[in-house]
Amino acid sequence: MRPFVGENEVMEINMQLANKHDFTVDNIEDLTKDMRAELIDGQIFYFATPSLEHQELLGNLYYILRSYIEEHDGSCNVYVAPVSVWLNQDNKTYLEPDVIVVCDPDKLQEDGCHGAPDLIIEIASKSTQQRDYGLKMLKYRTAGVKEYWIVDPLKQTVLVYWFENENLNCLYSMQDEIEFHLFPGLNVQLLEN
Repeated sequence: MRPFVGENEVMEINMQLANKHDFTVDNIEDLTKDMRAELIDGQIFYFATPSLEHQELLGNLYYILRSYIEEHDGSCNVYVAPVSVWLNQDNKTYLEPDVIVVCDPDKLQEDGCHGAPDLIIEIASKSTQQRDYGLKMLKYRTAGVKEYWIVDPLKQTVLVYWFENENLNCLYSMQDEIEFHLFPGLNVQLLEN
């Protein structure tokens, strides 16, 4: 099977697979190295090749978080996709968030994070935005993720969920200074005014 590259092609394939919920982690492991997919409650979702804008945002967020943690002698670890996140103790859910921060070293194993990361950032694209805003948000909240960001370059927004106090959930412009709840005092501005 050839790798999926375009957003429209991936969206079409994912729609064809929408009614199938019998996939397992074995199906993910059988993919070729140039193919990426996630598994949510037995439904498989393929990824398109990320855009340069996506990769630049990903790199900047990683650098900001990594630098902050190192400067403050923090014990948390930050990782970027593809890194495996096993939210459930089953073989029906396997995720690869764009950025994760894990503060409990007991959750980290050679094959990824087992349990809920403390912070997850997803960079939405045309083919992922519906999942990022809906299904993944619910999965992350239920699993115990503390903070979840959806960076949406198409809308030029950042939606920040702080699941420990949902009164603090907020929608920002990418030009706003946004503070991480997990790291008070750490602010980021993703686009300059």
